[in-house]
Parts: sequence; structure tokens; C-alpha cells
Amino acid sequence: MSSAGHIAALRFGLGPRPDAPPPDDARAWLLAQLDGPPEAMDPPLDWEQDPTLADALALNALDRRNRLPAGERSRGATLYDAEFRSYFARLLTTAAPFRERLVAFWANHLAVSARESPMLPLVGDYVRNAIRPHVLGPFGTLLKAAIRHPAMLTYLNQDSSVGPDSVAGRRSGRGLNENLGREVLELHTLTPAAGYSQGDVTEFARLLTGLTVERNREPLGTFFRSASHEPGDKTVMGKVFPPGEASIDAALDWLAAHPATHRHLALKLARHFVADDPPPTVVERLAGVLRDTGGDLGAVSRELVALPEAWSPPLSKLRSPHDLVIAALRAMGADAGAAPFAATTEFALGQRIWSPTAPKGWPDVADAWIHPEGMLLRLDRMHAISGRFLRRDAREALELALGPLASPGTREAVLRAGSNREALTLLLGSPEFQRR
Repeated sequence: MSSAGHIAALRFGLGPRPDAPPPDDARAWLLAQLDGPPEAMDPPLDWEQDPTLADALALNALDRRNRLPAGERSRGATLYDAEFRSYFARLLTTAAPFRERLVAFWANHLAVSARESPMLPLVGDYVRNAIRPHVLGPFGTLLKAAIRHPAMLTYLNQDSSVGPDSVAGRRSGRGLNENLGREVLELHTLTPAAGYSQGDVTEFARLLTGLTVERNREPLGTFFRSASHEPGDKTVMGKVFPPGEASIDAALDWLAAHPATHRHLALKLARHFVADDPPPTVVERLAGVLRDTGGDLGAVSRELVALPEAWSPPLSKLRSPHDLVIAALRAMGADAGAAPFAATTEFALGQRIWSPTAPKGWPDVADAWIHPEGMLLRLDRMHAISGRFLRRDAREALELALGPLASPGTREAVLRAGSNREALTLLLGSPEFQRR
């Protein structure tokens, strides 16, 4: 059995399933998932009809106006529940796990969070329509789709930002909210390494004014309110942008094509697919692909597959709680019906789907997840998972999940366990299974 097949399934994918074992031709399997049109995201489970963005915005407006009694779920929360069940069902059963990993990676890079209740109905549409269709296209296209989505505008309070000297600003006395401008520069594109100043943040926030969300009148969605747009030219890092909506897209395209953005994206990709502290040569190689292709995310994804460093050493990345739970349930052969259990299990481990604690998204390094309490919780949750799959043969699961990557110690512990459940727990709790 080839270790390359297991590395492909673990490092690039979401973990093998009994009906989707590690591939014989690992690189061809990964590249095949990048071909063809984007997969459509399944509609939310247990929802009366496929929700539109207008439906989500109507629920968002309702949740912003109403405060429900403690313990009562809003309609927006009910939609969120249906969305995450559908998403987890896909992760547990997909035959294109590399592509799903890329969707999750870019959704985390351009993170929004459902920690505040009005955000709950918006996040599913955000992942489905702003992120998923664009993970293999130009980064500028992905960036514009994400920044212009009502979920991002709501999450970072852009819908409350008004140019102080605009018609609306002079009339109302309202002013700038710099959250979106700051996070686009700091997290989504350049990073402070590019040397921008607070003045650049303010200028970019001025440029973004007018971009807002309509929740109460048709057509619902993102729109540009010219009366709220700050008049005059804006200068960001020496680049001058004239007033008007067209400059918003022009600025985002300019930021997406900046060499500092390419280096930042390359570092994050290398950190996710190679190591917490990736070799500088790997980062430069990925940055070069982004530079030479105009930010083509499909091209840089193919380059990841070609990197020798992404294949050796194996198991160099600690799995996040989300990764761990999905991989464990896939190894057990769980079907779509395990989606609610998957969500509650990862929440117990400190990671709630689509709900990072800050705009920078969930951390992607081991230090963020390794601590004594966390490791004990992992073992406890793995024991709970093994208890749901008592009929899963542990020897077969060992070969599927780790195969040649299992250490002699782990192999001996699983094979000599006193019961099948104990063997499954030892497998899922093993040092190797905790990594990808």
C-alpha cells in the first residue's frame, strides 16, 4: 500500500472512507478534483425550500429587530442549523475532499463569524455563493465576491460606515467605520509587512463608503448608496482612486495583485499544506505562481500537489478539532445522518463551524490547539465516536485510516486491544491519527 495515497487522503483531503480508500495514483486523484465546473453546494437539509440571499437577509433583518426569550430559536438560527447540517453531510461523504478542503481554507482566510445571532442566516449563503464558486479562479474575483457579500459587510460593520463629508454624513453626523478597510489590508491582502500606515487604512475606509446592505426594501442585498460615499480622490499607499463605486472594485483588484498579497497567500497555503513553519523556498515558489498567473488559485492549487515538501515528511500538521472529527467519522464510514453529531463534537473540542472568534479565522498551527485539557478532550471525544461505531472492525479501520503511516507502537496497541471499542479509541486517539 502506497504511503502517497494516504498522504493525499489525509493532507490534501479530509481522510479516507471505506467506500473511498486512499488512491493508487495520488497526484492524479488530487488533480482530477480540480477539473471541471464548481460543485454546487447542497441545499440546506430539513428546510422547506432552497433559501435565497433575499430570504437570508429578511431573517437577518428580523433577528436585528427582535430579541427572543432565552432558549427560543429564531428563524435565522433554524436556517443556520439546516445550513451546517447540509455542509457537514457533504464533508462526511464527498468524493472530492481536496476541493472541499480548499473551500474551507478560503472561507477561513476570508472569515465571517456566526457568533452574533443576526449573522446566523447569512453564513451558509456566504460559503455557497461568495466562496465555493471562486476557489479555483483569480484571487481578485474571490476577494470581490467575499467583500461585497452582505455577510462580510454585516460582520465588519461596513453597512454602518458613512463618509463624513457625504450628503448622508453631513445630514446625520455619522462617520467612518474602519473595520472592513483595516481587515482587508491586514488579513485578506497585504498584511502590515507591506508597510501601509493608519492613514492608508482611513483612506481605504473612505473609499469603501457607500457599500452597504439593503434589508428592508426590494431588491434586498448589497448595493452602493452614493449619498453615503465620501467625495474626492482617495490615496492608498500612493495609489490614487477617484470617487465612485468603480474604485471599490479597482482597489480590490489592485490589492489582490500586489506582491505582498501574493507572499501572504503563499505563506498561508504553505502553512496549511506543508508545515506550521514552511521552508521559505516553498513560500517563494507558491508566490511566484501567483505572480506569474495573475493570482490564479487553480494554478497555485496544482502547484501544491507538485511540491515535494507537501508529501514529506508525512503527518507534519496537527489536525484542528474540525479536521479531526471529520476524519474520524469518515474513517468509521459515517453517513450524512452523522452531521449533527459531527457539529456538536467539534464544538465540544473548541471549534464551532463558521464561528471563529476573530476576523483572522481559526488558527492553523499546532500551538493553538495543543494543551493538556484539549488533548484529554480529544481522547474523550474519540472514545465517544468509537462507541457509536462498535461494529466497525478496528483492524480494517487501521489499514484504511493510517496504513503504512501507523507506527509500530500504534499498530501493536490497536491489534492487542481488549475490545473492538478500545482498539478504535486507540486508533482515533493515536499520535498519527491526530495529524495529517
